[in-house]
Amino acid sequence: MTQRIECIPNFSEARRPQVVQAIVAAAASAPGVSILDQSSDTDHNRTVLTFAGTPAGVEEAAFRAIAKAAELIDLNQHTGEHPRIGATDVVPFVPLSGVTMDECVQIAKRLGERVARELNIPVYLYEAAAQRPDRTNLEVIRKGQYEGLKTAIQTDPSRAPDFGPAQLGAAGATVIGARAPLVAFNVYLTSAEVSIAKAIAKAMRQSSGGFRYVKAAGFLVDGHAQVSMNLTDYRQTPLARVVEAIRREAARYGVGIHHSELVGLIPQEALIDAAVWYTQLDQFQPDQILETRLYASQPPDFLTQLAAPSPTPGGGSAAAYAGAMGAALVSMAAGLTLGKKKYAQVEEQTRQTLAIANALQAALSAAVQEDAAAYNAVLEAFRMPKETSQEQAERNARIEQATLAAAQTPLRVAELALQVMQLAAEMTLQGNQNTISDAASGAAMARAALTAAGYNVRINMAGLQNKLPAMPLMERLIHLEARAASLETSIRQGLENRGGFSL
Repeated sequence: MTQRIECIPNFSEARRPQVVQAIVAAAASAPGVSILDQSSDTDHNRTVLTFAGTPAGVEEAAFRAIAKAAELIDLNQHTGEHPRIGATDVVPFVPLSGVTMDECVQIAKRLGERVARELNIPVYLYEAAAQRPDRTNLEVIRKGQYEGLKTAIQTDPSRAPDFGPAQLGAAGATVIGARAPLVAFNVYLTSAEVSIAKAIAKAMRQSSGGFRYVKAAGFLVDGHAQVSMNLTDYRQTPLARVVEAIRREAARYGVGIHHSELVGLIPQEALIDAAVWYTQLDQFQPDQILETRLYASQPPDFLTQLAAPSPTPGGGSAAAYAGAMGAALVSMAAGLTLGKKKYAQVEEQTRQTLAIANALQAALSAAVQEDAAAYNAVLEAFRMPKETSQEQAERNARIEQATLAAAQTPLRVAELALQVMQLAAEMTLQGNQNTISDAASGAAMARAALTAAGYNVRINMAGLQNKLPAMPLMERLIHLEARAASLETSIRQGLENRGGFSL
């Protein structure tokens, strides 16, 4: 199963689009990450960004976004409806597939330590990552907002951060944690009386005796009273139930629901549950949805592209994909070794192996597209005009340049694949004995990646008119292939010694 996590950082800025875009660009620059959504509210003066990807990629993207926000946002100049204590106010990690909540907690802690160490920003941990029971709820940490925390963090020991200095700068403090998926949902009333929204919010939220797993507050937004909510467990407290309760409460004050809105993204399951509730489809089964059946019958998108009669993606992209699979198998073997008493003596080394394997998986996954882009650049060079001698010279120069670059990309894949093989060899020799074959399979995937990448280096070199600039690449490739052959021997020995079978 592909490892995927989601991150939904909230930034205290929405009125300066150039600042928001700079933060988004910083997050998008991390490898192995896709930006899924950006939602900005000028009344709240707050932007919610959603991105997802590999654990290592998402962790890095979060740090880059926090650093950029700290550079561009001064909370001393900030105003807005929404409570906040930081330029990057809150950063939750959510496990999507192949990742546990505990792993997201570890990511939150690592990121918190790094933000405090490198950016000198106080960090509080919340939800599943909370170090103290009283910091599970975000509202408790955010009490007094930025202005109140500036004094409290220095004078009240109970407000000391989990990481970083007990002092607020212009970037404030950041709250980082791990949680299950939630639904951020706002209901607008047919009234401008914010007191009604506040009263309804009080009736809805768990802390005031309302629904469990509901956090709510009342605001005035765009001329309407707004009930702003987070449903922290939409399975236990369904969306439809909350909407109907708000409708009844609003009727007590002689108002109704004008409209509602999502902030960010919503799990499909939450919308399906609401539709089933309203339509009373008591016998409904999830596989009755047309798209569910359709997508289940289709192969993964990359394989579809690979099989298509087009030049890209091709062998170089396939090599990177195989290397990423190898890294994923190493991560699996490392994850099943961590926390086992029998392997306590290699705990720290295995933890490092897991972190490196995750980073290699992210880099190799990104190389799938990088290789396709490099070869597309070669095709573009061949399409350049060649009617005049000058055009011909420019075309030839561009072809040489693009072809050399197209050789460098698979060479980098080969280098990354060798690193995967090295990690796989370690796990074969000292990892959980039940994962020996998985680690060895990871090495086999990486070896195939290196071999396929080597073919692509050589074919691109053959297309060069001037071979001299590419000679160092060839020397490097030969060295990598020799190292891979040596590692194969070590892995075979490990299988024979620990696995009890010969090859």
